[in-house]
Amino acid sequence: MKAKNTLGLILFPAFDWAISRSHPEREERLLYTQDQLLEEGIEDIEGIELINPGMATFRDVNRVHFCYPDAKSLLTESHLIAAGGVMRAFDAVLGGETDKAFALVRPPGHHAQRVVYGDRGFCIINIEAVGLEYARQRYGDMRVAIVDTDCHHGDGTEDIYWNDPDTLFISFHQDGRTLYPGTGDIDELGGPGAFGYNVNIPLPPITGDAGFHYILENTVMPILEEYKPDIVINSAGQDNHYTDPLTNMNFSAQGYALLNERLNPDIAVLEGGYSIQGALPYVNTGIILAMAGLDYSGVVEPDYHLGKWRQSERVTDQVRRIAEQVNERWLKREALSEREYGGRRTVTRRRQVYYDTAGIMEIQVQEFKVCRECPGVNSIHSYNDRGASMAGITIPRKACHACREEGYKLFESAAATKRSFLQDMSSDDYKVFS
Repeated sequence: MKAKNTLGLILFPAFDWAISRSHPEREERLLYTQDQLLEEGIEDIEGIELINPGMATFRDVNRVHFCYPDAKSLLTESHLIAAGGVMRAFDAVLGGETDKAFALVRPPGHHAQRVVYGDRGFCIINIEAVGLEYARQRYGDMRVAIVDTDCHHGDGTEDIYWNDPDTLFISFHQDGRTLYPGTGDIDELGGPGAFGYNVNIPLPPITGDAGFHYILENTVMPILEEYKPDIVINSAGQDNHYTDPLTNMNFSAQGYALLNERLNPDIAVLEGGYSIQGALPYVNTGIILAMAGLDYSGVVEPDYHLGKWRQSERVTDQVRRIAEQVNERWLKREALSEREYGGRRTVTRRRQVYYDTAGIMEIQVQEFKVCRECPGVNSIHSYNDRGASMAGITIPRKACHACREEGYKLFESAAATKRSFLQDMSSDDYKVFS
């Protein structure tokens, strides 16, 4: 048997890291998948290659995050290897080693926002963003689509790319009114420099294969075809599965595999998925076969019966209405942007962010400069209920001269009163003043 698409598999179970022995996010998530892959002989297929992960540096992390007090204090070696695994996936694809890559790594990352005080949603650093920004520095700028198929809204990825027009973020997830983290509304459309390029598709509980595929074909694929990304990344969370203990969806392994075949991502990254025996071995195998261009029709869960998990007409009608609403906002994004931000010089965004695992409440004020020449400099002032306070300044990759100068002035001003961070993405320069 030979793969139609060469595929690199980066596998890292993180044996030495877990929130607790019985926590849903633990090493068994990948050990059962590893056993399944060995039993099915996946590694013996010509064109599928097992690749060792690399290890991210603190500089790679600081390219994406403001870690308080610093990255070294918050992260373990496992976090750096998980991010390094995603970086290795980018190297494999962009370096021409393989056609595609799947980073089966943990701990996950899509709830980690730009500011990091600790663990939230089982995530501390955003491994997709660390990998992507590493790749942009090494291989040049690129237009990227991140499609997050985790059941939970990818609020961390949304936050990091909120004002980046070169990163289209699409998240389809269980409606935030029914599931952590409570965000991901249709009208969360992005900042003034990238309005409309943040696409949220909140789906009703008990959505099944039919609903996910309807959204993919009628909303996600048309948006991708219009956006024309250079590379597509799938945040491949698997907790939409009908056996997942934390969520309320009815997606199957066959459904995931077909979605992956149609989405055709260049890189997939494992995110959530906590049905360790009932879902992960089957879903991961299906995704791997789909990415390699191989037949996945035999990958079926032992307890799967279509009649039991068939999507109801009520849910089908809801999904169609949601698709119409999302499509309307995409088509009208320029007019909606003018109504939302037209004539403004700055845009302020006030937020509360709860770190559910760490038990920290953060209060944050973001300010975006509205600039006709570039996406505009972004400043964040943040404090939490533990007494920490910090400021962070991000100068975008394609910053104009005026925004770059303003960014350094804002950093110098903030550094006079509190711990401050600077990310100059235009020159790959990162500073901390304490």
